[in-house]
Amino acid sequence: MTPLLTRIEDATCSPRGITFVGPAGVDAYTAERVSWARLHDDARRMAGVFQARGVGPGAHVALLGPTSRAFVTAVQATWLAGATVVVLPLPLRLGSIDEFVRATRSRVLHADIDLLVADPELAAFLDTRNGEPPILMLDELARRSARYDAPKADPDALALLQFTSGSTADPRGVMLPQSRLLANVDAATTAARLDVDDVFVSWLPLYHDMGLVGLLTIPMLTGTDLVLAAPQDFLAAPGRWLRWMSDFRATVTAGPNFSYALATRALNRLRGLDLSRWRIALNGAEPVDPGTVESFATAARPQGFDPRSVFCAFGMAELAIAGTFPEPLTGMVTDSVDRRALEHDGRAVVADGGPQARRFARLGRPVPGLEMRIVDPVAGTEHGERRVGELEIRGTSVMTGYYGRPDATEAVFHDGWLRTGDLAYTVDDELVVCGRMKDVIIVGGRNVLPEDVERAVGGIDGVRTGNVIAFGAPRRAGREAVVVVAETREKDVALIRDAVATRVRDAVGIPAADVVLVAPGTLPKTSSGKLQRSLCKSRYTEGALAAV
Repeated sequence: MTPLLTRIEDATCSPRGITFVGPAGVDAYTAERVSWARLHDDARRMAGVFQARGVGPGAHVALLGPTSRAFVTAVQATWLAGATVVVLPLPLRLGSIDEFVRATRSRVLHADIDLLVADPELAAFLDTRNGEPPILMLDELARRSARYDAPKADPDALALLQFTSGSTADPRGVMLPQSRLLANVDAATTAARLDVDDVFVSWLPLYHDMGLVGLLTIPMLTGTDLVLAAPQDFLAAPGRWLRWMSDFRATVTAGPNFSYALATRALNRLRGLDLSRWRIALNGAEPVDPGTVESFATAARPQGFDPRSVFCAFGMAELAIAGTFPEPLTGMVTDSVDRRALEHDGRAVVADGGPQARRFARLGRPVPGLEMRIVDPVAGTEHGERRVGELEIRGTSVMTGYYGRPDATEAVFHDGWLRTGDLAYTVDDELVVCGRMKDVIIVGGRNVLPEDVERAVGGIDGVRTGNVIAFGAPRRAGREAVVVVAETREKDVALIRDAVATRVRDAVGIPAADVVLVAPGTLPKTSSGKLQRSLCKSRYTEGALAAV
Protein backbone atom coordinates (compact mmCIF):
# COMPACT_ATOMS: atom_id res chain seq x y z
CA MET A 1 0.00 0.00 0.00
CA THR A 2 1.31 3.45 -0.94
CA PRO A 3 2.29 5.42 2.21
CA LEU A 4 0.14 8.32 3.40
CA LEU A 5 2.76 10.99 2.68
CA THR A 6 3.30 9.64 -0.83
CA ARG A 7 -0.46 9.80 -1.46
CA ILE A 8 -0.47 13.45 -0.39
CA GLU A 9 2.50 14.20 -2.66
CA ASP A 10 0.96 12.39 -5.63
CA ALA A 11 -2.24 14.42 -5.31
CA THR A 12 -0.30 17.63 -5.86
CA CYS A 13 0.30 16.58 -9.48
CA SER A 14 -3.41 17.14 -10.09
CA PRO A 15 -4.44 20.55 -11.48
CA ARG A 16 -7.48 20.40 -9.23
CA GLY A 17 -7.86 21.84 -5.78
CA ILE A 18 -10.05 23.01 -2.92
CA THR A 19 -12.43 25.97 -3.05
CA PHE A 20 -13.30 27.58 0.28
CA VAL A 21 -16.73 29.19 0.17
CA GLY A 22 -18.29 31.53 2.70
CA PRO A 23 -21.44 33.62 3.06
CA ALA A 24 -21.80 37.05 1.44
CA GLY A 25 -25.52 37.60 1.91
CA VAL A 26 -28.54 35.33 1.62
CA ASP A 27 -27.93 34.08 -1.91
CA ALA A 28 -24.32 35.19 -2.46
CA TYR A 29 -21.04 33.67 -1.34
CA THR A 30 -17.31 34.21 -1.51
CA ALA A 31 -15.01 31.64 -3.09
CA GLU A 32 -11.26 31.17 -2.72
CA ARG A 33 -9.73 28.44 -4.87
CA VAL A 34 -6.42 26.88 -3.81
CA SER A 35 -4.74 24.13 -5.81
CA TRP A 36 -3.72 21.00 -3.94
CA ALA A 37 -0.13 21.81 -4.91
CA ARG A 38 -0.34 25.28 -3.32
CA LEU A 39 -1.98 23.94 -0.18
CA HIS A 40 0.74 21.29 0.03
CA ASP A 41 3.49 23.95 -0.15
CA ASP A 42 1.84 25.78 2.74
CA ALA A 43 1.47 22.52 4.67
CA ARG A 44 5.17 21.72 4.26
CA ARG A 45 6.05 25.08 5.83
CA MET A 46 3.65 24.40 8.70
CA ALA A 47 5.08 20.90 9.14
CA GLY A 48 8.52 22.47 9.42
CA VAL A 49 7.25 24.66 12.26
CA PHE A 50 5.90 21.56 13.99
CA GLN A 51 9.24 19.79 13.62
CA ALA A 52 11.11 22.84 14.98
CA ARG A 53 8.97 22.51 18.11
CA GLY A 54 9.84 18.82 18.44
CA VAL A 55 6.51 17.57 17.04
CA GLY A 56 7.02 14.50 14.89
CA PRO A 57 6.22 10.77 14.71
CA GLY A 58 4.36 9.63 17.81
CA ALA A 59 3.17 13.11 18.75
CA HIS A 60 -0.53 13.98 19.04
CA VAL A 61 -1.59 17.35 17.60
CA ALA A 62 -5.04 18.65 18.55
CA LEU A 63 -6.70 21.06 16.12
CA LEU A 64 -9.45 23.39 17.32
CA GLY A 65 -11.10 25.90 15.04
CA PRO A 66 -13.77 26.55 12.41
CA THR A 67 -13.46 25.33 8.83
CA SER A 68 -10.89 27.50 7.04
CA ARG A 69 -7.94 27.31 4.69
CA ALA A 70 -5.48 27.50 7.60
CA PHE A 71 -7.28 24.71 9.44
CA VAL A 72 -7.27 22.32 6.46
CA THR A 73 -3.59 23.13 5.86
CA ALA A 74 -2.85 22.27 9.49
CA VAL A 75 -4.52 18.86 9.07
CA GLN A 76 -2.20 18.00 6.19
CA ALA A 77 0.82 19.55 7.96
CA THR A 78 0.27 17.28 10.98
CA TRP A 79 0.42 14.22 8.74
CA LEU A 80 3.47 15.54 6.89
CA ALA A 81 5.25 15.86 10.25
CA GLY A 82 4.40 12.22 10.96
CA ALA A 83 2.14 13.15 13.88
CA THR A 84 -1.41 12.12 14.74
CA VAL A 85 -4.37 14.36 13.88
CA VAL A 86 -6.89 14.93 16.70
CA VAL A 87 -9.69 17.29 15.61
CA LEU A 88 -11.60 18.72 18.58
CA PRO A 89 -15.34 19.47 18.38
CA LEU A 90 -16.69 23.02 18.42
CA PRO A 91 -19.54 24.28 20.62
CA LEU A 92 -22.97 23.84 19.04
CA ARG A 93 -24.58 26.73 20.89
CA LEU A 94 -23.30 29.85 22.62
CA GLY A 95 -25.01 28.64 25.75
CA SER A 96 -22.84 25.53 25.80
CA ILE A 97 -19.48 27.29 26.21
CA ASP A 98 -18.91 25.93 29.73
CA GLU A 99 -19.67 22.41 28.52
CA PHE A 100 -17.40 22.99 25.50
CA VAL A 101 -14.48 24.03 27.71
CA ARG A 102 -14.99 21.05 30.02
CA ALA A 103 -15.27 18.57 27.15
CA THR A 104 -12.24 20.06 25.35
CA ARG A 105 -10.04 19.80 28.42
CA SER A 106 -11.19 16.23 28.97
CA ARG A 107 -10.36 15.20 25.40
CA VAL A 108 -6.98 16.94 25.48
CA LEU A 109 -6.12 15.19 28.75
CA HIS A 110 -7.25 11.72 27.72
CA ALA A 111 -5.69 11.91 24.24
CA ASP A 112 -2.22 12.83 25.60
CA ILE A 113 -2.00 15.89 23.36
CA ASP A 114 1.52 17.28 22.77
CA LEU A 115 0.46 20.50 21.02
CA LEU A 116 -2.89 22.27 20.73
CA VAL A 117 -3.34 24.38 17.59
CA ALA A 118 -6.30 26.67 18.14
CA ASP A 119 -8.18 29.50 16.51
CA PRO A 120 -7.46 32.65 18.58
CA GLU A 121 -11.16 33.26 19.34
CA LEU A 122 -11.58 29.78 20.78
CA ALA A 123 -8.19 29.73 22.50
CA ALA A 124 -9.40 32.64 24.62
CA PHE A 125 -11.61 30.19 26.52
CA LEU A 126 -8.72 27.80 27.24
CA ASP A 127 -6.21 29.28 29.63
CA THR A 128 -3.19 27.01 29.90
CA ARG A 129 -2.88 25.13 33.20
CA ASN A 130 -0.06 23.10 34.69
CA GLY A 131 0.34 19.79 32.93
CA GLU A 132 -1.60 20.87 29.85
CA PRO A 133 0.01 21.08 26.38
CA PRO A 134 1.18 24.40 24.93
CA ILE A 135 -1.22 26.28 22.67
CA LEU A 136 -0.12 27.56 19.26
CA MET A 137 -2.42 30.04 17.54
CA LEU A 138 -3.60 28.91 14.12
CA ASP A 139 -3.07 32.32 12.50
CA GLU A 140 0.48 32.47 13.88
CA LEU A 141 1.20 28.97 12.56
CA ALA A 142 -0.05 30.01 9.10
CA ARG A 143 2.35 32.98 9.03
CA ARG A 144 5.49 31.12 10.11
CA SER A 145 7.69 28.68 8.21
CA ALA A 146 10.66 26.42 8.88
CA ARG A 147 12.69 23.78 7.10
CA TYR A 148 10.79 20.55 6.56
CA ASP A 149 12.26 17.03 6.43
CA ALA A 150 9.95 14.18 5.51
CA PRO A 151 9.86 11.47 8.19
CA LYS A 152 10.28 7.79 7.42
CA ALA A 153 7.10 6.12 6.19
CA ASP A 154 5.37 4.04 8.84
CA PRO A 155 2.03 2.43 7.91
CA ASP A 156 1.48 1.45 11.55
CA ALA A 157 1.83 5.03 12.80
CA LEU A 158 -1.37 6.50 14.20
CA ALA A 159 -2.91 8.79 11.57
CA LEU A 160 -6.13 9.71 13.36
CA LEU A 161 -7.41 9.77 16.88
CA GLN A 162 -11.08 10.26 15.99
CA PHE A 163 -13.53 10.86 18.81
CA THR A 164 -16.87 9.07 18.54
CA SER A 165 -19.99 11.22 18.55
CA GLY A 166 -21.04 10.15 22.04
CA SER A 167 -24.71 9.74 21.15
CA THR A 168 -25.08 6.67 23.41
CA ALA A 169 -21.93 6.80 25.56
CA ASP A 170 -19.04 9.08 26.49
CA PRO A 171 -16.92 10.02 23.43
CA ARG A 172 -13.97 7.69 22.94
CA GLY A 173 -10.80 8.13 20.93
CA VAL A 174 -10.82 5.76 17.96
CA MET A 175 -7.29 4.74 16.95
CA LEU A 176 -6.74 4.57 13.17
CA PRO A 177 -3.23 3.79 11.91
CA GLN A 178 -2.26 5.11 8.48
CA SER A 179 -2.73 1.69 6.87
CA ARG A 180 -6.32 1.38 8.10
CA LEU A 181 -7.23 4.94 7.16
CA LEU A 182 -5.89 4.37 3.64
CA ALA A 183 -7.66 1.02 3.38
CA ASN A 184 -10.99 2.72 4.05
CA VAL A 185 -10.25 5.60 1.68
CA ASP A 186 -9.49 3.09 -1.09
CA ALA A 187 -12.55 1.00 -0.24
CA ALA A 188 -14.89 4.00 -0.35
CA THR A 189 -13.34 5.26 -3.57
CA THR A 190 -13.81 1.87 -5.22
CA ALA A 191 -17.31 1.18 -3.91
CA ALA A 192 -18.63 4.62 -4.90
CA ARG A 193 -16.76 4.51 -8.23
CA LEU A 194 -15.15 7.86 -7.60
CA ASP A 195 -12.75 9.33 -10.15
CA VAL A 196 -10.72 12.50 -10.67
CA ASP A 197 -13.50 14.17 -12.63
CA ASP A 198 -15.81 14.16 -9.63
CA VAL A 199 -16.47 17.40 -7.75
CA PHE A 200 -17.17 17.13 -4.02
CA VAL A 201 -19.19 19.62 -1.97
CA SER A 202 -19.11 19.53 1.82
CA TRP A 203 -20.32 21.67 4.70
CA LEU A 204 -19.89 18.86 7.24
CA PRO A 205 -17.86 19.59 10.39
CA LEU A 206 -14.25 18.48 10.18
CA TYR A 207 -14.41 17.08 13.71
CA HIS A 208 -16.85 14.42 12.46
CA ASP A 209 -15.66 11.31 10.59
CA MET A 210 -17.90 11.89 7.56
CA GLY A 211 -16.58 15.41 7.14
CA LEU A 212 -12.93 14.75 7.95
CA VAL A 213 -12.40 11.39 6.25
CA GLY A 214 -15.24 11.05 3.75
CA LEU A 215 -15.31 14.53 2.26
CA LEU A 216 -11.90 16.05 3.01
CA THR A 217 -9.32 13.27 3.20
CA ILE A 218 -10.57 11.41 0.10
CA PRO A 219 -10.30 14.48 -2.19
CA MET A 220 -7.00 15.47 -0.55
CA LEU A 221 -5.46 12.05 -1.25
CA THR A 222 -6.91 11.62 -4.74
CA GLY A 223 -6.40 15.15 -6.06
CA THR A 224 -10.13 15.64 -6.69
CA ASP A 225 -11.93 18.99 -6.69
CA LEU A 226 -13.56 19.90 -3.38
CA VAL A 227 -15.83 22.82 -2.48
CA LEU A 228 -15.69 23.28 1.29
CA ALA A 229 -17.95 25.35 3.55
CA ALA A 230 -18.51 25.63 7.28
CA PRO A 231 -21.47 23.84 8.89
CA GLN A 232 -22.91 27.06 10.32
CA ASP A 233 -23.12 28.51 6.80
CA PHE A 234 -25.33 25.63 5.73
CA LEU A 235 -27.46 25.71 8.87
CA ALA A 236 -28.04 29.46 8.51
CA ALA A 237 -29.29 29.02 4.93
CA PRO A 238 -29.67 25.37 3.78
CA GLY A 239 -30.32 26.50 0.22
CA ARG A 240 -26.64 27.39 -0.09
CA TRP A 241 -25.79 23.67 -0.23
CA LEU A 242 -27.93 23.25 -3.36
CA ARG A 243 -26.59 26.47 -4.87
CA TRP A 244 -23.02 25.21 -4.47
CA MET A 245 -23.96 21.87 -6.02
CA SER A 246 -25.40 23.72 -9.01
CA ASP A 247 -22.80 26.47 -9.49
CA PHE A 248 -19.77 24.18 -9.18
CA ARG A 249 -21.34 21.40 -11.27
CA ALA A 250 -20.76 19.06 -8.33
CA THR A 251 -21.25 15.30 -8.42
CA VAL A 252 -20.71 14.07 -4.84
CA THR A 253 -21.90 15.25 -1.43
CA ALA A 254 -23.13 13.83 1.85
CA GLY A 255 -25.24 14.75 4.84
CA PRO A 256 -27.31 13.30 7.66
CA ASN A 257 -31.02 12.72 7.13
CA PHE A 258 -32.07 16.02 8.73
CA SER A 259 -30.02 18.03 6.22
CA TYR A 260 -32.08 16.67 3.33
CA ALA A 261 -35.25 17.71 5.17
CA LEU A 262 -33.88 21.26 5.47
CA ALA A 263 -32.81 21.24 1.82
CA THR A 264 -36.32 20.17 0.75
CA ARG A 265 -37.79 23.25 2.41
CA ALA A 266 -35.18 25.47 0.74
CA LEU A 267 -36.08 24.09 -2.69
CA ASN A 268 -39.49 25.74 -2.41
CA ARG A 269 -37.91 29.15 -2.98
CA LEU A 270 -34.92 28.27 -5.16
CA ARG A 271 -35.09 28.54 -8.93
CA GLY A 272 -32.67 28.13 -11.79
CA LEU A 273 -30.57 25.33 -10.29
CA ASP A 274 -28.84 22.69 -12.40
CA LEU A 275 -28.44 19.52 -10.33
CA SER A 276 -28.03 17.24 -13.33
CA ARG A 277 -24.41 16.26 -12.59
CA TRP A 278 -25.23 15.14 -9.04
CA ARG A 279 -24.66 11.37 -8.88
CA ILE A 280 -24.02 10.58 -5.20
CA ALA A 281 -26.27 12.11 -2.54
CA LEU A 282 -25.01 10.13 0.45
CA ASN A 283 -27.41 9.95 3.38
CA GLY A 284 -25.79 8.66 6.56
CA ALA A 285 -24.57 9.38 10.12
CA GLU A 286 -28.11 9.06 11.50
CA PRO A 287 -31.14 6.85 10.73
CA VAL A 288 -32.43 7.28 7.19
CA ASP A 289 -36.11 8.22 6.93
CA PRO A 290 -37.46 7.01 3.56
CA GLY A 291 -40.15 9.68 3.62
CA THR A 292 -37.55 12.45 3.95
CA VAL A 293 -35.52 11.00 1.08
CA GLU A 294 -38.53 10.72 -1.20
CA SER A 295 -39.66 14.26 -0.43
CA PHE A 296 -36.22 15.62 -1.28
CA ALA A 297 -35.95 13.64 -4.52
CA THR A 298 -39.39 14.83 -5.62
CA ALA A 299 -38.66 18.47 -4.81
CA ALA A 300 -35.23 18.41 -6.50
CA ARG A 301 -36.21 16.52 -9.64
CA PRO A 302 -37.57 19.58 -11.53
CA GLN A 303 -34.09 21.13 -11.15
CA GLY A 304 -32.33 18.19 -12.78
CA PHE A 305 -31.76 15.91 -9.80
CA ASP A 306 -31.78 12.21 -10.68
CA PRO A 307 -33.50 10.19 -7.88
CA ARG A 308 -31.11 7.34 -8.65
CA SER A 309 -28.37 9.50 -7.10
CA VAL A 310 -29.75 8.86 -3.61
CA PHE A 311 -27.06 6.87 -1.80
CA CYS A 312 -28.14 5.50 1.61
CA ALA A 313 -25.07 4.16 3.43
CA PHE A 314 -23.77 2.98 6.79
CA GLY A 315 -20.57 4.11 8.45
CA MET A 316 -18.94 4.76 11.80
CA ALA A 317 -15.80 6.28 13.27
CA GLU A 318 -14.53 2.83 14.28
CA LEU A 319 -14.22 2.00 10.54
CA ALA A 320 -12.65 5.38 9.61
CA ILE A 321 -16.00 6.14 7.92
CA ALA A 322 -17.29 3.77 5.20
CA GLY A 323 -19.02 0.54 6.27
CA THR A 324 -21.59 -0.46 3.66
CA PHE A 325 -22.37 1.24 0.34
CA PRO A 326 -25.13 0.60 -2.17
CA GLU A 327 -24.47 0.21 -5.88
CA PRO A 328 -24.10 3.76 -7.30
CA LEU A 329 -27.04 5.17 -9.29
CA THR A 330 -29.55 2.60 -8.05
CA GLY A 331 -31.36 5.05 -5.78
CA MET A 332 -32.96 4.28 -2.46
CA VAL A 333 -34.29 0.74 -2.06
CA THR A 334 -36.55 0.13 0.93
CA ASP A 335 -37.66 -2.95 2.80
CA SER A 336 -41.21 -2.97 4.19
CA VAL A 337 -41.70 -5.27 7.16
CA ASP A 338 -44.44 -6.15 9.64
CA ARG A 339 -44.02 -4.01 12.76
CA ARG A 340 -45.51 -6.65 15.09
CA ALA A 341 -43.16 -9.43 13.99
CA LEU A 342 -40.23 -7.04 14.23
CA GLU A 343 -41.05 -5.78 17.71
CA HIS A 344 -42.25 -9.06 19.25
CA ASP A 345 -40.10 -11.71 17.54
CA GLY A 346 -37.16 -9.86 16.00
CA ARG A 347 -38.13 -11.11 12.54
CA ALA A 348 -38.24 -8.90 9.43
CA VAL A 349 -41.36 -10.35 7.80
CA VAL A 350 -42.21 -8.76 4.45
CA ALA A 351 -45.30 -6.54 4.55
CA ASP A 352 -47.04 -5.00 1.55
CA GLY A 353 -48.13 -1.85 3.35
CA GLY A 354 -50.82 -0.81 5.76
CA PRO A 355 -50.68 0.66 9.26
CA GLN A 356 -48.53 -2.18 10.63
CA ALA A 357 -45.85 -1.86 7.95
CA ARG A 358 -42.49 -0.30 8.81
CA ARG A 359 -40.14 0.83 6.02
CA PHE A 360 -36.35 0.78 6.29
CA ALA A 361 -33.74 1.88 3.76
CA ARG A 362 -31.39 -0.84 2.53
CA LEU A 363 -27.83 0.36 3.07
CA GLY A 364 -25.88 -1.78 0.62
CA ARG A 365 -23.06 -4.26 1.09
CA PRO A 366 -19.72 -3.99 2.91
CA VAL A 367 -17.09 -1.93 1.10
CA PRO A 368 -14.01 -3.85 -0.11
CA GLY A 369 -11.92 -5.23 2.73
CA LEU A 370 -14.83 -5.48 5.19
CA GLU A 371 -17.31 -8.22 6.00
CA MET A 372 -20.36 -8.22 8.25
CA ARG A 373 -22.58 -10.62 10.15
CA ILE A 374 -25.68 -10.41 12.34
CA VAL A 375 -25.48 -12.24 15.67
CA ASP A 376 -27.52 -12.88 18.76
CA PRO A 377 -26.18 -10.18 21.12
CA VAL A 378 -26.27 -12.57 24.11
CA ALA A 379 -25.32 -15.97 22.70
CA GLY A 380 -23.09 -14.61 19.94
CA THR A 381 -24.46 -17.10 17.40
CA GLU A 382 -24.89 -15.94 13.83
CA HIS A 383 -28.36 -15.23 12.45
CA GLY A 384 -29.68 -15.92 8.98
CA GLU A 385 -31.37 -13.39 6.71
CA ARG A 386 -34.29 -11.34 8.04
CA ARG A 387 -33.45 -12.16 11.63
CA VAL A 388 -32.70 -9.11 13.79
CA GLY A 389 -29.56 -9.10 15.90
CA GLU A 390 -26.42 -7.09 16.53
CA LEU A 391 -24.33 -5.99 13.55
CA GLU A 392 -20.67 -7.04 13.74
CA ILE A 393 -17.93 -6.04 11.28
CA ARG A 394 -14.32 -7.04 10.70
CA GLY A 395 -11.71 -6.25 8.08
CA THR A 396 -8.89 -4.03 6.88
CA SER A 397 -10.10 -0.66 8.16
CA VAL A 398 -11.48 -1.56 11.59
CA MET A 399 -9.86 0.49 14.35
CA THR A 400 -7.16 -1.00 16.54
CA GLY A 401 -9.02 0.13 19.67
CA TYR A 402 -10.01 3.06 21.88
CA TYR A 403 -7.06 5.16 23.03
CA GLY A 404 -6.23 4.62 26.68
CA ARG A 405 -9.32 2.45 27.16
CA PRO A 406 -8.31 -1.23 27.09
CA ASP A 407 -11.52 -2.09 28.96
CA ALA A 408 -13.71 -0.48 26.31
CA THR A 409 -11.61 -2.01 23.55
CA GLU A 410 -11.98 -5.51 24.97
CA ALA A 411 -15.73 -5.04 25.39
CA VAL A 412 -16.31 -3.89 21.81
CA PHE A 413 -14.60 -6.87 20.12
CA HIS A 414 -16.11 -10.35 19.88
CA ASP A 415 -13.87 -13.08 18.44
CA GLY A 416 -12.11 -10.50 16.26
CA TRP A 417 -15.37 -8.87 15.16
CA LEU A 418 -16.27 -5.27 16.02
CA ARG A 419 -19.57 -5.07 17.91
CA THR A 420 -21.34 -2.02 16.51
CA GLY A 421 -24.21 -1.84 18.99
CA ASP A 422 -26.65 -1.56 16.09
CA LEU A 423 -29.75 -3.72 15.71
CA ALA A 424 -29.88 -4.90 12.11
CA TYR A 425 -30.76 -7.66 9.67
CA THR A 426 -29.76 -8.55 6.11
CA VAL A 427 -31.71 -8.89 2.86
CA ASP A 428 -29.93 -10.31 -0.20
CA ASP A 429 -26.65 -9.68 1.65
CA GLU A 430 -27.55 -6.00 2.05
CA LEU A 431 -27.64 -4.29 5.43
CA VAL A 432 -30.78 -2.92 7.08
CA VAL A 433 -30.27 -1.08 10.37
CA CYS A 434 -33.26 -0.87 12.73
CA GLY A 435 -31.80 1.20 15.58
CA ARG A 436 -29.35 1.28 18.47
CA MET A 437 -29.51 -1.57 20.99
CA LYS A 438 -29.14 0.79 23.96
CA ASP A 439 -32.06 2.94 22.79
CA VAL A 440 -34.71 0.26 22.30
CA ILE A 441 -37.78 0.76 24.51
CA ILE A 442 -39.08 -2.58 25.86
CA VAL A 443 -42.79 -2.37 26.62
CA GLY A 444 -44.95 -5.46 27.22
CA GLY A 445 -42.55 -7.75 25.39
CA ARG A 446 -42.28 -5.38 22.42
CA ASN A 447 -39.04 -3.77 21.22
CA VAL A 448 -40.22 -0.29 20.29
CA LEU A 449 -37.78 1.81 18.26
CA PRO A 450 -37.51 5.40 19.55
CA GLU A 451 -37.09 6.65 15.96
CA ASP A 452 -40.67 5.59 15.20
CA VAL A 453 -41.96 7.74 18.05
CA GLU A 454 -39.67 10.67 17.24
CA ARG A 455 -40.64 10.83 13.57
CA ALA A 456 -44.33 10.68 14.40
CA VAL A 457 -44.08 13.46 16.99
CA GLY A 458 -41.79 15.56 14.77
CA GLY A 459 -44.63 15.98 12.29
CA ILE A 460 -46.87 17.81 14.76
CA ASP A 461 -47.38 21.54 14.20
CA GLY A 462 -45.61 23.40 16.96
CA VAL A 463 -43.00 20.70 17.60
CA ARG A 464 -39.53 21.41 16.23
CA THR A 465 -38.74 18.73 13.64
CA GLY A 466 -35.56 16.83 14.51
CA ASN A 467 -35.77 17.97 18.13
CA VAL A 468 -37.70 15.12 19.70
CA ILE A 469 -36.30 12.40 21.97
CA ALA A 470 -38.14 9.26 23.03
CA PHE A 471 -36.87 6.77 25.58
CA GLY A 472 -38.04 4.17 28.04
CA ALA A 473 -38.23 5.00 31.72
CA PRO A 474 -39.05 2.56 34.55
CA ARG A 475 -42.55 2.88 35.96
CA ARG A 476 -44.63 0.63 38.22
CA ALA A 477 -43.34 -2.89 38.91
CA GLY A 478 -40.08 -2.07 37.13
CA ARG A 479 -41.69 -1.99 33.70
CA GLU A 480 -40.61 0.49 31.06
CA ALA A 481 -42.93 3.11 29.62
CA VAL A 482 -42.54 5.58 26.74
CA VAL A 483 -41.43 9.10 27.62
CA VAL A 484 -41.29 11.86 25.00
CA VAL A 485 -39.31 15.09 25.34
CA ALA A 486 -39.81 17.66 22.57
CA GLU A 487 -38.84 21.24 21.86
CA THR A 488 -41.51 23.81 21.08
CA ARG A 489 -41.90 27.57 20.72
CA GLU A 490 -45.66 27.45 21.23
CA LYS A 491 -47.36 28.95 24.29
CA ASP A 492 -50.32 26.57 24.42
CA VAL A 493 -48.32 23.63 25.75
CA ALA A 494 -51.43 21.72 26.89
CA LEU A 495 -52.67 21.49 23.30
CA ILE A 496 -49.24 20.36 22.05
CA ARG A 497 -48.94 17.81 24.86
CA ASP A 498 -52.30 16.28 23.99
CA ALA A 499 -51.35 16.13 20.31
CA VAL A 500 -48.09 14.37 21.17
CA ALA A 501 -49.85 11.78 23.32
CA THR A 502 -52.38 11.07 20.56
CA ARG A 503 -49.72 10.82 17.85
CA VAL A 504 -47.61 8.39 19.90
CA ARG A 505 -50.59 6.12 20.52
CA ASP A 506 -51.52 6.18 16.81
CA ALA A 507 -47.94 5.55 15.67
CA VAL A 508 -46.87 2.68 17.92
CA GLY A 509 -50.06 1.62 19.66
CA ILE A 510 -48.72 2.49 23.12
CA PRO A 511 -49.61 5.61 25.10
CA ALA A 512 -46.88 7.98 26.23
CA ALA A 513 -46.54 7.76 30.00
CA ASP A 514 -45.13 11.29 30.10
CA VAL A 515 -44.71 14.17 27.65
CA VAL A 516 -42.23 16.91 28.51
CA LEU A 517 -42.10 20.05 26.37
CA VAL A 518 -38.93 22.12 26.59
CA ALA A 519 -37.64 25.35 25.06
CA PRO A 520 -35.65 25.42 21.78
CA GLY A 521 -31.98 24.59 22.23
CA THR A 522 -32.66 22.53 25.36
CA LEU A 523 -32.30 18.95 24.14
CA PRO A 524 -28.79 17.53 24.62
CA LYS A 525 -26.91 16.84 21.39
CA THR A 526 -23.46 15.59 20.47
CA SER A 527 -20.85 17.80 18.83
CA SER A 528 -22.06 16.49 15.46
CA GLY A 529 -25.68 17.34 16.20
CA LYS A 530 -26.96 13.87 17.11
CA LEU A 531 -29.60 13.63 19.81
CA GLN A 532 -28.27 12.21 23.09
CA ARG A 533 -31.07 9.97 24.31
CA SER A 534 -29.11 8.53 27.25
CA LEU A 535 -28.19 11.97 28.60
CA CYS A 536 -31.75 13.23 28.11
CA LYS A 537 -33.04 10.19 29.99
CA SER A 538 -30.61 10.86 32.84
CA ARG A 539 -31.74 14.47 33.10
CA TYR A 540 -35.38 13.38 33.06
CA THR A 541 -34.78 10.82 35.81
CA GLU A 542 -32.95 13.43 37.89
CA GLY A 543 -35.72 15.98 37.36
CA ALA A 544 -33.28 18.30 35.60
CA LEU A 545 -35.37 19.03 32.49
CA ALA A 546 -36.88 22.51 32.54
CA ALA A 547 -40.36 22.10 31.08
CA VAL A 548 -41.96 25.13 29.44
